[in-house]
Amino acid sequence: MIALLQRVMHASVVVDGVTVGAIDAGLMVLVCAERGDSEKEADALLSKLLSYRVFSDDAGKMNRSVMDVAGGLLLVPQFTLAANTQSGTRPSFTPAAAPELACALFDYFVLQAGQKHTRVATGQFGADMQVSLTNDGPVTFWLQVKPSI
Repeated sequence: MIALLQRVMHASVVVDGVTVGAIDAGLMVLVCAERGDSEKEADALLSKLLSYRVFSDDAGKMNRSVMDVAGGLLLVPQFTLAANTQSGTRPSFTPAAAPELACALFDYFVLQAGQKHTRVATGQFGADMQVSLTNDGPVTFWLQVKPSI
């Protein structure tokens, strides 16, 4: 599974003119399931995401996690993160999990996140979403957990 996380001052997701998820300071995370992913990869990615130190401590060093600072967590499904861009000028999405599995893994990821963190909001799987954010830093990281085969 893949997570592209951005430290934000605020972020929101709008679907059909309605805000479906929003946070103040925290992490906006694009989440993607790849072929071969399971709940095992989702659990490992969530564990890493929640403990990843991207917030500054009193000395200005990135030593605090979203859990440490009680920041918001906005989880947004984004299958295009799995795109293969190695050849040609059109991406291939064959590395992405099938929509049914990807939706189930995203829902599982959100459920687990909500059990471990108090401030969780989401985008909407399969919807045409408009995502707005103010990146704080900017600070952006790519996290990936590959399935063990």
